[in-house]
Amino acid sequence: MKRIVLALVSLMALVSVGVANAADVKIAFVNSSTLLEQAPQADIAKKKLEKEFAPREKEIRDAQQAAQTLENKLNRDGVTMSDSERNKQEQELNRQLRDLQRLQSNFRDDLNLRKNEELGKLQRVVLAAIKDVAKAKGYDLVLAEGVVYAAPQVDITNDVLAKLQQDVKNGK
Repeated sequence: MKRIVLALVSLMALVSVGVANAADVKIAFVNSSTLLEQAPQADIAKKKLEKEFAPREKEIRDAQQAAQTLENKLNRDGVTMSDSERNKQEQELNRQLRDLQRLQSNFRDDLNLRKNEELGKLQRVVLAAIKDVAKAKGYDLVLAEGVVYAAPQVDITNDVLAKLQQDVKNGK
């Protein structure tokens, strides 16, 4: 019986020491999805992708217009064309539609690949900013996704967003 009481007292002492040490831990929360959406670096990456893929978007629009023009011509003049001319035009339309599908498919694949690359870069920048803010403000632990509730006083999302904005102003 003395051993059980001694074990319980020891366990209570360990728990109380753990609680006392836990009180010294400074914890924060950050909404990383908000940061990924609102960071100025996200806008920069978006504009970069738009500029990079604009020529290919124009090429696709031009190919769509050419196919539409040929289809309209076939619909309008097809009955007055000779069979060989109509077959030739239909084959050309089918070729243009295949080329258009290939262009669109390649465009989507390349765009998704580049978006993922830019997202990876953005995630690394945001993570570095979170770490910098946490260190500067003396946080021991920063939580992100999966948090059910975080009081406003522990939410450092705006602080990290301000750091990201400052980094852009400083050319980082």
